[in-house]
Amino acid sequence: MRITELFERGEFVLTAEVGPPKGVELDHLIKDAHEYLKTRVHALNVTDNQSSVMRTGSLATCRVLKDEGLLPIFQVTCRDRNRIALQSDILSAALLGIENLLLLTGDYTTLGDHPQAKPVFDLDSVSLIHAVKRLEEGFDIAGNAVDGAPPKFAKGAVVSPCSDSVDVQLAKMEAKVKAGCEYFQTQGVYEPEKFIKFMEQAKQFGVPVQLGLIIPKNVGMCRYMNANVAGVHVPDEMIAELQADKEKTKAGDTGVEICARLIRECKDYAQGVHIMSLGWENRIPEILDLAGIAPITPVV
Repeated sequence: MRITELFERGEFVLTAEVGPPKGVELDHLIKDAHEYLKTRVHALNVTDNQSSVMRTGSLATCRVLKDEGLLPIFQVTCRDRNRIALQSDILSAALLGIENLLLLTGDYTTLGDHPQAKPVFDLDSVSLIHAVKRLEEGFDIAGNAVDGAPPKFAKGAVVSPCSDSVDVQLAKMEAKVKAGCEYFQTQGVYEPEKFIKFMEQAKQFGVPVQLGLIIPKNVGMCRYMNANVAGVHVPDEMIAELQADKEKTKAGDTGVEICARLIRECKDYAQGVHIMSLGWENRIPEILDLAGIAPITPVV
């Protein structure tokens, strides 16, 4: 099932992010997906060597999750593959029954555990979206015909509504829509007023947007994001909230409350929520309960 079908019928679409392990044992990931996520989110983003750290591949993990009765979203970055390999992987996804994509430029290799690795970036996110669109039309981006029936995907991308350069983000969003993007997930939002203001302008594109949330675990994590993650800013008052009761923060309760509050404040301006839990999948049901989001019927 393509998640664009959920948007089209007016569903408030809920997704979460899971990261493949640095190895081939997926039992823990599968267990968490069934226990905490199957009845709380419609689909699961599977990261593609997130933060340039080498892990088991997103595509193979997507297939394992699909076999478990879950709906995966194949995250594809341009960092590690040229246009030949990217298009090949997209066709492979179709062959394996993976219909949902999130198309990204990707983090630079120096951020990860193989800083000597050569970055590729043959395409960027806009040209990758265009490449997928061309495959859906029956051609590769060199103009060669694709054998047989062309694939069909739900094509997603990312936008940063809390960036200092709102006009730049709106221009990037417009370029992605023109290339064929059908839905967006935002970078982590901690400033609801900026998100709401951005969405008032972004609605001109007529494409659904999911509010992106990163569960704030502690003060150090927030300060790291402020210094290193483009488009993300955790306000001083939120950092002070995390500092106020260190035991509560250590237990994860403060981060859960912050995320639930952000959903309540922003949900009327979004068409869904995407939660990046960074290993705290067990807290996602609690966040959604506090935000007043009911359990869902799993889709496949």
